[in-house]
Amino acid sequence: MTSLTHRECLLKVLRGEPTPWVPNYELGCWGQTVERWFSEGLDPQQTWIGRADMFEGEPVFNLDRRAFARLDIGMYPLFEYEVVEETERYITARHTNGVITKALKEGTVRGTRMSMDTYIDFPVKDAATWQAMKRRYNVKDVGRYPFWWDEQVRMWQERDYPVILMGNGTFGLYSQLRSWVGTENISLMFYDNPKLVEEMLEFATDFFLELVEPALNQVQFDYFNFFEDCAGKNTCLFGPNLYKRFFKKHYDRIIQRLNRAGIHSIWVDSDGTPLSLVPCWMDSGVNMHWPLEQASSMDPLMLRKMFGKSLCLAGGLDKREIAKGKQAIEKELRTKIPPLLEQGGYIPHIDHAIDPDISWDNMRYYMDLKLKLIGR
Repeated sequence: MTSLTHRECLLKVLRGEPTPWVPNYELGCWGQTVERWFSEGLDPQQTWIGRADMFEGEPVFNLDRRAFARLDIGMYPLFEYEVVEETERYITARHTNGVITKALKEGTVRGTRMSMDTYIDFPVKDAATWQAMKRRYNVKDVGRYPFWWDEQVRMWQERDYPVILMGNGTFGLYSQLRSWVGTENISLMFYDNPKLVEEMLEFATDFFLELVEPALNQVQFDYFNFFEDCAGKNTCLFGPNLYKRFFKKHYDRIIQRLNRAGIHSIWVDSDGTPLSLVPCWMDSGVNMHWPLEQASSMDPLMLRKMFGKSLCLAGGLDKREIAKGKQAIEKELRTKIPPLLEQGGYIPHIDHAIDPDISWDNMRYYMDLKLKLIGR
């Protein structure tokens, strides 16, 4: 490794510049994965896995440190958690975000379920319920900033690691609509009640910009991530025409403010295949896409050919291949990592959270090889 600090190296990667090494990041683990690894030899007393956010670093895997300015952008007061119905196998409940789900109880480990909940009801249905929801978003609420915010600001002034505005999975425009209204309902509302959709997007954008303004004036952040998750295996949940009609001006407004604050790396996190939206995001100023889900064919080599170095990439290592053993791991990593690192603008990691199909031995082999290939 050279004398580059982690922060300096990351910023060069995000500008698409060549570097002698790249940061080592991963997304995290399922609870079931953690339990499997503990049973296969990982010492619980020698790791943060299962106790802390792997986004912020992990010594067992030599994951690099990142810090997140975790401002509270959620509703307050929260809804009261309420169990609607419970059987031996299922629990139906209204969660603190107002959403009612039916969940399979068996197989839940460390808060991670083996299957997605069934979504039954959402808090916003019309203009009246939207007005009620808005009252839960007071941007001046003292709890929006951490109690120790001033100490964090002082600590970050001389840092050698990156600091990210907000957390991962925290804020996006489509994802915010979906959390209030639901996927199916918002799909209909685009056509049945576009005025309400526009009002919600305007509110979400205003709220976000007002919330982050003090932080932007106090800290030089290194990137910002839109959390959207707006695609399925084959295509997006909404297309370019709806993006241009409803979302573009709000993306533009947010990104222009972030750029003025010196944040020039803008990420979008979406699983699935959001390929038709990538040019729309790029037109608004997005220049990083991740985690490149391989079950949805978001191959990083293909994306680099399509979009060149104008779009940085992170992720794209197929968790299904990592689970198969050493030969498959060698092929997956050596096919993708060296050519993409040579071009620049790429951070390799598994294409989502690490699932329990990946054994502790396979994970160690994967990580040892990845560290060699990224110059660590």
